[in-house]
Amino acid sequence: MDNKPVDVTRLGAIRCVIAPEPRTTPDGEQRRDREGNPLWVTGLSVRQAEGRRTDVVHVVTSGQPQGLAEGSEVKVTNLWANEWAVDGRTGTSFRADAITSASGSGTSGGGPAPGASVAGARGKPAGGDS
Repeated sequence: MDNKPVDVTRLGAIRCVIAPEPRTTPDGEQRRDREGNPLWVTGLSVRQAEGRRTDVVHVVTSGQPQGLAEGSEVKVTNLWANEWAVDGRTGTSFRADAITSASGSGTSGGGPAPGASVAGARGKPAGGDS
């Protein structure tokens, strides 16, 4: 299906709610991207700046995000949503180039991360890595 960039500037505070964990296969082996880098999944709470609704999304990155503490505000670089359908089930998975602490120290930051934007042309198929 389609990979679509997510404009993180339209979101309010993004917080880490589940620290990074290895993304594993059903056999317990850590999944890897096309280049062989280990994949990690981090649970983030997100909300639109103008609303009260909050969602938790699980974002996959190549390489382990460093310095994230649960509850801390984070900055997400190049967030992409991928709609998928398998055996009659559908959903959306999320990938990002990086997840970093908004404050740079792993503690809660003060407001949206400056300069957070979507860039690049990653509109390639996820190939089941999501």
